Amino acid sequence: MATYEEVKDVPNHPETYLFDVRNEIELKETGVLPASINIPLPDLEKALNLPNEEFEQAYGRAKPPTDAVLIFSCKAGGRAARAANLASTLGFTNAKAYAGSWTEWQAKEAGN
Repeated sequence: MATYEEVKDVPNHPETYLFDVRNEIELKETGVLPASINIPLPDLEKALNLPNEEFEQAYGRAKPPTDAVLIFSCKAGGRAARAANLASTLGFTNAKAYAGSWTEWQAKEAGN
């Protein structure tokens, strides 16, 4: 599991990937995590199977290598856990969910 501190530090670690698997409308309602890439959960398997060039064209970032740290976030953690499991089944060895996801992020950011 990824922690709030780890997610907050992602902008300082370009080798780490933070994927927000919420739907686009949810992002518009709440906001986005800094340095995150939005790939809604229903699109995740297709996205992670894209050839490198197509992934970069679609998401503006190089496709992660299978040993990269991948952190998945959603609203409350359920979809993030499913996304991390999916990435693991696709061969990504360092996939993990941010259990608190947007709910924890928003609460902690509001307290800062």
